[in-house]
Amino acid sequence: MTQLRAFPETSSTKRVNILLVRLLVKNFGIIDEIDWSPGEKLNIITGETGAGKSLVIDAISALLSGKLDETDIRHGAGDCRVEGVFDLSGRTDLADALAAQGIELEDGTLTVSLSLKRGSRPAVRLNGAIAQRSFARELGPKLVELHGQSQHLSLLEPSSHLDYLDSYAGTLSLRHDFSRAAQNLSNLKNKITNIAVKEAEMARQQDFLNFQLQEIERAALAENEDSLLEEERTILASAERLKALAQEAEYALDGEGFETPVMHNLSRAAAALEKLAAIDGRAKPQAEVVRNTLLELTEAVREVRSYALNLDADPSRLEELEARIGLIRDLKRKYGGSIPSILGFADKIRRELEASSLLDDRKNGLVKEAEATRRELVMLGISLSEKRHAGAIKLSQAVNLELKDLGMGNARFSVSIRFEDSADGLPLPNSPSVKYDLTGADKVEFLVSTNPGEPFLPLIRIASTGELSRFTLAVKTALAESDRVPVLIFDEIDIGVGGRSGEIIGRKLSALSLSHQVICVTHLPQIACYGSRHFKIIKVHDGERVTSALSELTGNDLLTELAAMLSGQNSRAAADAARELIEKAAAFTESLRN
Repeated sequence: MTQLRAFPETSSTKRVNILLVRLLVKNFGIIDEIDWSPGEKLNIITGETGAGKSLVIDAISALLSGKLDETDIRHGAGDCRVEGVFDLSGRTDLADALAAQGIELEDGTLTVSLSLKRGSRPAVRLNGAIAQRSFARELGPKLVELHGQSQHLSLLEPSSHLDYLDSYAGTLSLRHDFSRAAQNLSNLKNKITNIAVKEAEMARQQDFLNFQLQEIERAALAENEDSLLEEERTILASAERLKALAQEAEYALDGEGFETPVMHNLSRAAAALEKLAAIDGRAKPQAEVVRNTLLELTEAVREVRSYALNLDADPSRLEELEARIGLIRDLKRKYGGSIPSILGFADKIRRELEASSLLDDRKNGLVKEAEATRRELVMLGISLSEKRHAGAIKLSQAVNLELKDLGMGNARFSVSIRFEDSADGLPLPNSPSVKYDLTGADKVEFLVSTNPGEPFLPLIRIASTGELSRFTLAVKTALAESDRVPVLIFDEIDIGVGGRSGEIIGRKLSALSLSHQVICVTHLPQIACYGSRHFKIIKVHDGERVTSALSELTGNDLLTELAAMLSGQNSRAAADAARELIEKAAAFTESLRN
């Protein structure tokens, strides 16, 4: 997996356009207030032991880690503050990550501020906005890397070694392709697993669904059938009474023996009106109305008589109706409150059963796609591993050459690449199945051996601060063009180093400053002379308190400082030697530019 997704890496090998343009330290240790603006390339800090050189580095370390405690607050002060201003121009990746946290850059700059009041907790702000300490801690190593006693060193973290190797070997693009394929394979596996779960669930439900569907289909329901059945049942259940009422109506209209049947009287009225109309035509409409009424009643009597004749109680039919109505009522209780709801439920079951039959086809297609993706992933993994191994050999050779230049010829640097077995891994050459993640299958770690015959151990096992700093310088020099950390700080890299080795270290730092902003605390004039800018920290006594102050040295002041560092005094010989160092360093720096 990548080390920090919020701040993506790129494969650019150009000078990283991030600079520490200002550092403000207030009430930190013996520092009353320092407002420092380092330069773009190699910045040298010198001063007597105890003057506070390392305090400046400690302040930067606190800023990057977000950690302060009350022991850091200057005696007599109520609070302390450390603030760094960084130019992030051109780094859209960091700008986007900050914007996602609601932090906008101001003219391309980011101000990181850390403050602590007595009795309170430290507060971290990014461009004035309160920031989560975890986010600030993730951001810090992307801006500055400390090498020395105050360690904020990603080289000591094995999790960062793969990033360094991929940057050096030019495999970041291939790693991205592997990550894409690995993520795709993971997604396909999840889909296949989900389908298998659905298939198992459907298998358990399929018999029940088929039973439900068959129960509904056997009923052969018709729309509005329940209403029609209820109506027919009502009629059959009241057949005797309905027949009696129909006969009573018939007898009243035209029944024999009935005292005054309607049809008899209406016939007499129609005959009388027809005779009347024959004499007086004005009665014709009334005669016609009565005649038509007589005809309609005659038809009605016929229909009522037919209704009564056909209306017989049928117990067997009534029993059938009761059974049918009971069946429909039971289906409504199970599958819906109406016949349309029951039929809709049946359609739903058919769709589920059809979908179940399609799951297997879908799963087979996904399995084939996953197999193809897995083959692609294996090829990418092999290619990525091969290029990493080739890059590891070159990087080891380059670092060992740098170590030799730095007077550590007996030390050896090696890049360890190994696999971890996994039953659900990738089949790579010489291994049946190896574990992998989005970065590939290789487990990378930087190892060192400080003396012949000693085993290779992790960098963090190096005991000596000076050795560690020089190992770091060797690695950083070899990685110079591919290293994305823009600001490098070396605190007392010269511990245990003589003048000749110091000159080599100075040259390495000068070369490194072509692609990084470098800050170096040193006691050796052979290193200090290579600085693009030189700052001296001194103790200031005001009669009661001692404070540290930082000032830039140029011209004669710089010459005087280097002479004092050479001999402890400002003699003509020391000044001449210092001038020679400056001229020699200037010539080397000019040769680098050319």
